[in-house]
Amino acid sequence: MRTTMSALSTEHRGRLLDIAREVRFEQGARILDEGGVPDRFWIVRTGLVTLDLRVPGRRAAVVDSLSHGELVGWSWLFPPSGWQLGAEAMTPVRALEFDAARARRLCEADPWLGREVAMWVGSVLAHRLRAARTRLPAMYAPH
Repeated sequence: MRTTMSALSTEHRGRLLDIAREVRFEQGARILDEGGVPDRFWIVRTGLVTLDLRVPGRRAAVVDSLSHGELVGWSWLFPPSGWQLGAEAMTPVRALEFDAARARRLCEADPWLGREVAMWVGSVLAHRLRAARTRLPAMYAPH
């Protein structure tokens, strides 16, 4: 299963990269917060990003770690929902940032691009769900 942007054809990957801009996050920076407005998404170029989930009465639970080539934020594809997880830069991070509305317009204008992006984001979502289902019970199981 390819969860990186390489899951897209060269042509479609290029069309998305045309709307990207490079950004940096310092170590400890919050990239997104659960429930926030999903108006952009990122592809990690360098560094480490953790995904977390709020747990009432506890610290946020880290459910996955992302590095080079991986997608940060998938909720943008399914408006009007908010971010389903939070994300934090665990090291300095360089990433490509994409405007979500612009990416959705590209997908709507080209159904083949839209299908590829939906399949890519769907595979990322499935991978993240499996990771969370594996990690959370181990974190909260009685010892």
